[in-house]
Order: sequence, then C-alpha cells, then structure tokens
Amino acid sequence: MKITWLGHASFRIETGGQVLLLDPWFEGNPKFDPSGRDAAVEGVTQILVTHGHGDHAADAPLLAKELSVPVVGIYDWVSHVTAVHGIEGVGFNKGGTVMLGDVAVTMVNATHSSSMAGEDGPVYAGTESGYMIGSEGRTLYVMGDTDVMADMGLFAELHQPDCAIVPIGGHFTMDAKRAAFACKKFFDFRDVVVSHYMTFPLLAQSADEFAGLVAPVTVHAPAPMGTVEF
Repeated sequence: MKITWLGHASFRIETGGQVLLLDPWFEGNPKFDPSGRDAAVEGVTQILVTHGHGDHAADAPLLAKELSVPVVGIYDWVSHVTAVHGIEGVGFNKGGTVMLGDVAVTMVNATHSSSMAGEDGPVYAGTESGYMIGSEGRTLYVMGDTDVMADMGLFAELHQPDCAIVPIGGHFTMDAKRAAFACKKFFDFRDVVVSHYMTFPLLAQSADEFAGLVAPVTVHAPAPMGTVEF
C-alpha cells in the first residue's frame, strides 16, 4: 500500500491495482503544490470522498469529469453531484461495502458535520463518514474528519484495521491527545499516517506531540507530495 499526502486531508492511495484519490482539495489548499498536480492524478481510478465540506469535496466533481472516473461516497452527496455535473458515481451508505476492482471499501460512521456551500448558506450533503479499505492483506482505516467515539471499538472488532489515516489538527477534528487516545484505546495499529493539520495557523503545526503519545505505533508524517509505503 502506497500513500502520498497531497496536503491537508487529501491523499493518493495506491493499492490492489487501484489508485484512489481521497478528499482531493487542490484549489486554495496552502499545502498543495500545483506543480505536483499531474503526478497526483496520474492513473487515478476512483475519487473517494468522506463528506461534503469544501476542503474535502469541492474539487472532486471537476476532477472526476476531467479524469473520467467515478466519485465514491455517501449516497446523498453522490446523487447530487452526479446529477449536477454529469459524472459517474458510486453512492452507498454506512455499513455498505463496494468493490473497487479488488479493493473492498466499507463505509463507517464518523462524528463531524457535512454540507456544501449554497447561495443562502450551507446545503445538506449527506452525513460524514470514514472508510475501511481492505487490500493486499491489510485494512486501512480512513477516519475522515471525526472526534473519538465509542463506535471505534466496534470497528476494531469488525474490521481489525492495522493501519490508519488519522486527523490530529484539533479545532475541527480530534487534536493530538484525543487522536492518540482513540488509537491506543481501540486499535492495535502498526502504522498511522497523520492528516488534517499544518494547513492553517488554527491547526496543529506538528505531529510530534501525537507521535510521542501514540508510541510505539509507527507514525508517518510525510511532507506534502511525500509518499510512505507499508
């Protein structure tokens, strides 16, 4: 499994013969280098979205049209963007599993919010979610934007993920202490990739506190466009 951080909560995930673009946010992302755009989207097979907020989903429909690939996510959001933008989509809901090639993606709960910008304020975009991505003998838990929640204990029993993408920035998601608590309380991770931090002054600017709290789990904090493999 090869994971490239594209800044903020955007990732390129290469596994099982698929290339998943997770929560792509390119336009306006302070941590995304436009010179790396071609490399970021090369060979993408699907665009996976956790929720409707602009810093996760705003670029997804246009990228799907440009790349001729489907968007994958919560049924309500997918139904809306496929109708408006004339793109393909795979809409499903929590507890459901879809096969993307040989990669199994199960939607699980998250606790956050989900909306799109509208003329008169926020517009409903379904509900926030996370994903369990099973491929190549490993299960990656994409937490999405979330706080720690008791549901994670059930996820651990049901899916036994051994690696994760974890938000640590605080303010809009878990901070380092809450994220480390979630990881150690519920899971037996071997590898964790940090997410949703460094983007703005409001968010945590380093993964050091989290790494110290979650030790001895291996914490991967690549630079933007940096890649980790496990």
